[in-house]
Amino acid sequence: MTTSGVCTVRDDGLFDCTKDFRSREKLPTYVYKHPEQANTFISSEIVNIIKQANQEGRACVIGLSAGSTPTGVYDQLINLCKDKKVSFANVVTFNIDEYYPISKRTIQSYYRFMQENLFESIDINQSNINFLNGEISADQVEQHCQDYEELIKTKGGIDVLLLPIGKRIGFNEAGTDKTSKTRLIDIEQNTRIDAASDFFGTDNVPHQALTMGLQTLYNAKRVILMAFSEGKAAVVQKTTEGDVTTAVPSSIFQQHKNCQLVIDEAAATELTRSKQPWTIHGTTTPVQIKWTPLLARKAVIWLSLKLNKPILKLQEEEYHDNNLASLLKAYGPCPNLNLKVFRYLQSTISGWPGGRPIQSPPKSPAGLGLGPLPIQVQNDNWDTPSVTSLPVSKRVIVFSPHPDDDVISMGGTFIKLCDQGHQVHVAYQTSGNIAVWDDDAKRFANFAQEFTKLFGFDEAAKKKAQDIENSVETYIQGKQPAEPDSREIQLLKGLIRQTEARAGARYAGVRPDRIHFLDLPFYETGAVKKKPLGEEDIQIMVAFLTKVKPEIIFAAGDLSDPHGTHRVCLKAILAAIDRLKTEQWMRDCQVWLYRGAWQEWEPERIEMAVPMSPHELLRKRMSIFKHQSQKDIPAFPGTDKREFWVRAEDRNRATAKIYDRLGLTEFEAVEAFVSWSVDNKYGTNPI
Repeated sequence: MTTSGVCTVRDDGLFDCTKDFRSREKLPTYVYKHPEQANTFISSEIVNIIKQANQEGRACVIGLSAGSTPTGVYDQLINLCKDKKVSFANVVTFNIDEYYPISKRTIQSYYRFMQENLFESIDINQSNINFLNGEISADQVEQHCQDYEELIKTKGGIDVLLLPIGKRIGFNEAGTDKTSKTRLIDIEQNTRIDAASDFFGTDNVPHQALTMGLQTLYNAKRVILMAFSEGKAAVVQKTTEGDVTTAVPSSIFQQHKNCQLVIDEAAATELTRSKQPWTIHGTTTPVQIKWTPLLARKAVIWLSLKLNKPILKLQEEEYHDNNLASLLKAYGPCPNLNLKVFRYLQSTISGWPGGRPIQSPPKSPAGLGLGPLPIQVQNDNWDTPSVTSLPVSKRVIVFSPHPDDDVISMGGTFIKLCDQGHQVHVAYQTSGNIAVWDDDAKRFANFAQEFTKLFGFDEAAKKKAQDIENSVETYIQGKQPAEPDSREIQLLKGLIRQTEARAGARYAGVRPDRIHFLDLPFYETGAVKKKPLGEEDIQIMVAFLTKVKPEIIFAAGDLSDPHGTHRVCLKAILAAIDRLKTEQWMRDCQVWLYRGAWQEWEPERIEMAVPMSPHELLRKRMSIFKHQSQKDIPAFPGTDKREFWVRAEDRNRATAKIYDRLGLTEFEAVEAFVSWSVDNKYGTNPI
């Protein structure tokens, strides 16, 4: 067992906190370090419930949900079934929702999702699988919903309900009455925007859905709520710490007699026990916090921002007034603690992200070694970076999950690395071909055809270009809403993104022969639904790393990616690193994780902060502009209406503002990074 912050981390990954630290949580909340560990717990609970029902001589009734959150549980249940550790022969299932109208054969239908992700791989009787029918005629919908309610009652009610939470549960939006039953509802526009990528555009998302109501869901004998990733942190906090309100549909389960909330560490970041444990007061005795350097930095930064005072101006009584006396006892007195945190933050700032050659380490007045980076600050260590002599030119790989994440998330650092003479390679892990408008595909097919005529290509080439243009035009005209592209169009859209990525990388200063397109197979399905990460993907990563033998790697740690591509791409990188970690060049390699596409690293966790001047920020903006297919209105913008370059600049300026408010140097913008140890395996590192 290890400790993390104020909690003990058990061997199974559960954060085991004392009752006091859970005092603001109104639901039993189980926080696991990683989703895989949470999935193991949930799947084992479901197996136990199935076995208990069988021992009682009856069928086990399970309520299930489609979507990415429960797929890890389904994978584990499939494996347990194959290993003969559980049978679904006497299990009855009810899915909680479905789009309307929608064909069962459509790739976006929840019927098809459940068949492909669970039912086809377990020994369940197909007659025991129950779905809301998206194909039923409009005049039969009301009766169908009533029959669904009655069938649940006939089967004895739902024994266990597996329920992912978010802004809505099922299709029950904020404001839904808690007495609602199974029904047809209108889908709100924001929900349709969230689903746009699944349907290749908002216009293709159905306007209605069939869903169990809140009362139907609440009537389950046991409910397991699920949420993973930082993107769910806010709703998790409101679900378990907030008031019961129709504005947060999942909050009604605070009143359920047998409900648990199972989340990962990332989804727990807004819980008081994670975010501000020092604000919790014990019921009889003061709460005992195990102060680590990381948690101490978090508290000092919180206090500084709360009081709007630079760190070095914080006073002892202000610590006492904010329940931080124990922090002073652990790391004080006050001036020393302030200076420790200030110097740590100061040491993270570097305009040399790849390092620079030095003759001897420059000395700070306190001997902190605040010399050039790359820095190796451990999150749970007060030590400032050790300074070593570095070669002027390093082999650097910038991994980009999609063809624009490099410039959006770390464009300023990317440009600095090239300007400072490093051998920068950029590797685009996926084609990003689904995020291109059909009109762009037609336009570029026409361009190619006109190009052959303008420059006098032979008749065979002209005919081939014309045939391709005709084929693209015909397929797109006949394509049904939400239908995947033909392979020909996938290749064309992938080429569009490749040429944009080359333009952006060249603008940053990367040599053409150092621009790589890996096209990992897991992504190349032509649909939003991707294949699981496979051996072929990892082998591609291993071969590429072995070819370049990088001394520095930058990778996307932005795990709030709503479609999961960033998470899978990082997993591929770390799996390849793990296989190569016996190689000396890999053991010497530094690995930095960037964010920025959706969120930024918390200031207490930042280990390298790369500042940008106004001119450098403009250069970053121009490199993003090279991705024309993603500019103005990208195919899948999400609910954030800002363009990608605006989102990036807002985040970079916000990070710089935090450093400024804490009393450090005022910069125009800052990109932030944390380090990852090559010795760590995926699943045990700090993320």
